[in-house]
Parts: sequence; structure tokens; C-alpha cells
Amino acid sequence: MQVPETIFAMNDVSFRFPDDSHQTLSSVTFSINRGERVAISGPSGSGKSTLLYLLNRLYPMNCDGIVKGEIELFGKASELYAPGEINKRVATVFQDPDAQFCMPTVEEELAFTLENMRTPAKEIEKRIDRVLESTGLTHLKYVNIQTLSGGMKQRVATACALVMEPEVLLLDEPISHLDPLTAKEFISWLDLLQRRFGLTVIAVEHRLDSWGAFFDREIAIDRAGNIAEDREFIPHETLHYPARIKSVSDEDSLSAEGLSVTIKDRTLLLPLSFTSKKGECIVIAGPNGSGKSTLVKALCGILKKDSGTVSAHACGYVPQSPEFLFLTPSVSREIAFSGTSSAQELEELMESLRLAEIAEHNPFAVSHGQKRRVAIGAMLADKRNILFLDEPTSGQDQRALLELFHLIEERLISGDTVFIVTHDMEFAASVADSVLLLKEGHLSGMFPAEQIWEETDLLAEHNLLPPKGVMQLAESPA
Repeated sequence: MQVPETIFAMNDVSFRFPDDSHQTLSSVTFSINRGERVAISGPSGSGKSTLLYLLNRLYPMNCDGIVKGEIELFGKASELYAPGEINKRVATVFQDPDAQFCMPTVEEELAFTLENMRTPAKEIEKRIDRVLESTGLTHLKYVNIQTLSGGMKQRVATACALVMEPEVLLLDEPISHLDPLTAKEFISWLDLLQRRFGLTVIAVEHRLDSWGAFFDREIAIDRAGNIAEDREFIPHETLHYPARIKSVSDEDSLSAEGLSVTIKDRTLLLPLSFTSKKGECIVIAGPNGSGKSTLVKALCGILKKDSGTVSAHACGYVPQSPEFLFLTPSVSREIAFSGTSSAQELEELMESLRLAEIAEHNPFAVSHGQKRRVAIGAMLADKRNILFLDEPTSGQDQRALLELFHLIEERLISGDTVFIVTHDMEFAASVADSVLLLKEGHLSGMFPAEQIWEETDLLAEHNLLPPKGVMQLAESPA
């Protein structure tokens, strides 16, 4: 029998950022063999991404972090690698794809990656075309990256990692911005790719129920940065939410008439009209690039309308990249910035969002899931009557999802209106009163939530899958 080759090994490893009094990771010991598929799980802010960045030498090289213990990469002590040397063998797809783009177009970004690897000029075009074809992104070759949706940016970032032809692929929540059908296809495609090339795949992930039996093994990190479990992977069950108290009134809260958006001669949103009610939760869903974020930005006045009118007031917006909203050096000051909520209300909000434990941390320095909760908390503290949340479940563990569910429910009961852009159909089914379906900038319709989940053909046309709870009910015997 062939002895497995250990490619990553940590022995009693701890990590601390220089400005923190506590350790992000504590006494971590494990090894990973070539060809394994490993999921890294744990609560938001537990150090999962930090663990990845120790494996690709981003940490401590780029953050002055303090490392104790032994780390070996491909049988060689981590600290003996020259800067950038390990990246010829280990490719990373980050949680926020914007953080790794340097060039304007997809082709230029891929070429930039290959040029940094000193790939011969005659090989660059061939490798670009090959990776675009294999990832289904050939049509984006000459497109400006910043015109793409968050989900499409994530796919481009994955292609940029794969064009390096690595031995190991590190993924930081790779499906968090993908619509359900695209996520399913991505996982299937990754499965084929791993089998064909023997890639080692290590992924930080919260949505493990979406991965089926893809992984061989799961390393679970607890809140203190310790390994809580290192076990054979068992497919995860879907999170079940409690029944929501319905609170929709007959009074209108927002009305859009003939709203359209065109930027640089490119129509992003065709004329559409709809009306929302006070106390209503409206989920905006559809394929990546269908215009969901564009619609939200137009409704709250961030994007200039090409035509039409929007009747609304006191809107609050939390974008996919929440750090764009931050104005202060600490989480507590960020939450209190508007001055609208009382001290007791702020304290309760901080506790419910699990932000009290990082109250004095810089909001730019916390995990992606924590950043999102900070931004949501700031908007909730500002008591806006209409909230727009763009992918609020991204990077959130199950406990945080349940807390978000209850906070949204509280705002709806008080008469506020909440719009949620999401690809998380289970969360959508738990909170939505209505669902706006978009496709290629066109509004397919506004549907009652209790009806839409059984319209499997309509959902499929919009790259959506029925929530797993609905599927289970449909499959159960009468």
C-alpha cells in the first residue's frame, strides 16, 4: 500500500495579531495529505481564514503576526520559503474577490497572474483560453471585472487561481456569492477537476449542507481558535428556522414605477414597477449578474436612474462589501455612529449580534462575517424604516443566521420593510413574504413566498433551487 504524502503539517501552532491580546489560533496540530478534500468549519471569527493564510504564507509575511509552533509545507519549514515561492504550488481564492484583482479586464487579470509566474509569452494566451473554457467564462474574456456581479467576480477569481495549475487549491467560502444552481455546478465541476488532476482542496465553509459528500474530512475550529474536532466528513443537515410572525400591513412603504438603469450605454435594469408594504420582507433573487444589486442601489439612490420614479424614505443599505460603510476605528463606535439608539439599545444590539466580544476591535480587521454583522448592526441602530441587505448571510455561522432571522423579524413586526438580496434559499424561505425574481435585468414578477418555492420550473429558469425543507416535504409520502 502506498504511504500517503503529507504536504501540510502544523504542530502546536498558535497565532496572534500584534495589536490583539488574545490568540486567533491556539495549539493547533494536524496534517493534510496530498489529494485530500478538507473542510475547515467553525463559528464566524474563529480563525478559519487565518489558518488558510498560514498555509499559503500570506501570514505572517503580510501582517506582522506572531506565530508559535512548527509549520511544514511540502516537507519544508514554512519560514524557509522565499516570498511568493509557495504560491507556485498553492493557489488561493479569497472570501472577497475584489481583494485579489489588480487589472481591469478578465484577460488582463489572468495574464498578470501568469506573467508574475514568469510564464513564457507564447504560452500565456493558450493557458488563458484553456482555463476560461474549463470554467465556462470564455464570454467574459474582454469584460471589465468591476462591471460584474459579486458571484461572477468569484468565478473569475477561481479561474485566476486555476490558471496557475497548482497542486493545492485553498478556498475561502467559494460559493457564498453564487446562485444555488451555479453553486451546485461549481461543486460538481470542482469534483471532476480534483479527480482528474489529483488536486488537494482545502475550503473554509459555512454552507456545508450545499456540498453533499464532496469532502473527505472536516476540521472544526472553536471560538477560542482550538481544533474542536478532526473527523471524517459527514454531510450536514440544513439549518431549520422557526416559523416567522407575519406582520404585513395594507400601507405602502416603497413604490417603484418604470425604474431602469443604464451605465455607459449598457442597460443593467429594464423598466420595472412594483410596490412594497410596511412590515413586508421582500427577497430579491435570480442568477448571478441578473441585476439584483443594481436594483437595490437604484432603489436607495446610490445609482442614478435612467428612467422612472421611486417613492421611499429613510432607507438603509448594507452592501456585499460592508467595509465600504465603515467610518470609525472600533466596532462599538461604528454601531453607535448615527446617535439614534440609546445606550441600552446599543448594548442589546451588540449582544444579539455577538459583537460585544469584539467591541474595541477595528471593524476593518475582523472576519468577513463579523464585518457584515457590524454593518447590519449600524443600520439597525440607525432605525431606518426601509432596509436593503445585500447577501447578509454570507460568512455567517448557524447561530449568527438565527440571530439575524430574529432581528429582521423584530424590525418587520415594528412596521419596517426589509429587502434582502440572497442566494440562500433556506434563509429566504424563512423570512420572505414576497419574492422578486430578476433575470438579465428584467423583472419576471413579484410572487407570494408561500407559492414560489413549489414552482420548480420557474425557479430553475432563474438558476434557483427550491429550499431543502420544501423539497423534503414534496418528497415525503402522503
